[in-house]
Amino acid sequence: MDFLQLAEKRFSVRSFADKEIEQEKIDAILRAGQVAPTACNFQPQKILVIKSKEALEKYRKCTVCHFNAPLAILTCYDKSLCWTREYDGKTSGDIDAAIITTHMMLEAANLGIGSTWVMHFIPEAIREEFQLPDNYEPVSILAMGYPAEDAKPSPSHSNIKPLSDTVFYDEY
Repeated sequence: MDFLQLAEKRFSVRSFADKEIEQEKIDAILRAGQVAPTACNFQPQKILVIKSKEALEKYRKCTVCHFNAPLAILTCYDKSLCWTREYDGKTSGDIDAAIITTHMMLEAANLGIGSTWVMHFIPEAIREEFQLPDNYEPVSILAMGYPAEDAKPSPSHSNIKPLSDTVFYDEY
C-alpha cells in the first residue's frame, strides 16, 4: 500500500478488540516517532507508553475519550529543549509533538493497529497521575489497539473539503 492509500484508509478507531499489542509493534511505532523531524533536530519529545492495568486506570481518570483502549501513548515535549523563533518567541514544541504523534499514528495504521488522536484530556490530571515534571507539556494521546470487528469510521470521516477551499497559490 502506498502512503496516500494508507492515509485515506486510516480512521479514528473508537472500538478495540481485547488483544494486546505485541512489543515489536510497539517498538516499531515508537521508532516512527523517533525518526520524525523536529525543529533543528532538538528532539524535545518525551513519550510515555501507557500499557499496564494500573497505568491505564490512571489514564482513564484523565479523559472520557479513552475508548477502553488496551494501550495509550502520551506525547509531551520538554519546554527547555524546544527551538524558539527569534522574531516572536514562538516555540516548536506543539508542532514537534504533532509531527511525532502523526508518524506514530500512521505507522500504527501500517501495522494494522487502530488509534484515535486524543487531545480532549485534563492536563492537570495527566500531570498529577503520571507525575510529569514541570517542564513537560502534554500535547496528545494516541488511544491504540487492534480494531474491534465492528469498528468503523465516524459518519463525518469522509467529509473532506475540496482543495479549492483550503489551498491557495501565491496569495489568499
